[in-house]
Amino acid sequence: MIEVEDIHSHYGKSHILHGVSLELKEGELVCLLGRNGVGKSTTLKSIMGMVRPTQGSIRFDGKELVGSQPYQIARLGVGYVPEDRRIFKSLTVHENLMMGVQKTKRGGASERVWTIDKIYGLFPNLRERRGNKGSHLSGGEQQMLTVARTLMGNPKLILIDEPTEGLAPLIVKDVLEMLATVRKSGVTVLMVEQNFKAAIKVADRFYIMGKGQMVFAGDMAALLAAEDVRKNYLEV
Repeated sequence: MIEVEDIHSHYGKSHILHGVSLELKEGELVCLLGRNGVGKSTTLKSIMGMVRPTQGSIRFDGKELVGSQPYQIARLGVGYVPEDRRIFKSLTVHENLMMGVQKTKRGGASERVWTIDKIYGLFPNLRERRGNKGSHLSGGEQQMLTVARTLMGNPKLILIDEPTEGLAPLIVKDVLEMLATVRKSGVTVLMVEQNFKAAIKVADRFYIMGKGQMVFAGDMAALLAAEDVRKNYLEV
């Protein structure tokens, strides 16, 4: 579905990504792990067009994304959930969800369409709080709302940055269950995460970053066997 090949990205004169490559197949939930400041969020922003790579290629369904604007990438079917969630706190849950609606013409009778009823079926907590303002939601509910609002744009792929950051353990469990449900619904997920124990509960495959480069790629068995990599590059 998406192929990232040898991308280099900068913030001004600071060289952040040094030849990053990864790929996701349709229907996968893949986790990008690593410590703070190694380039995980920049990788997502580079895919989304928020940071323009100076070198390399990003292909989504065979289409080159490098050079496209974020809104153009979103229209192709890529959704982005930022670390700070960015819900509209003065709007109700329902109003927040409707802000995510995006009319697209990607075509095909079999195209998956996310409706408000389908969202409420997948997120019953949001249905119960549909009249509540965003400012009245817990951190976990805000995270669910952000993901649900992104789904309203009818994406094929969702990029999620640190979904469990700052959440209590019980809420982390709810968020992970939500992500597993989203994946089962047919949406491909690339998740940035620091919480190793949380990531291994939901992800199919893993990439690990260190100082702007990929240092590991593999499934859970390979990750659990790579003790030195986990010790040197993860907070576990």
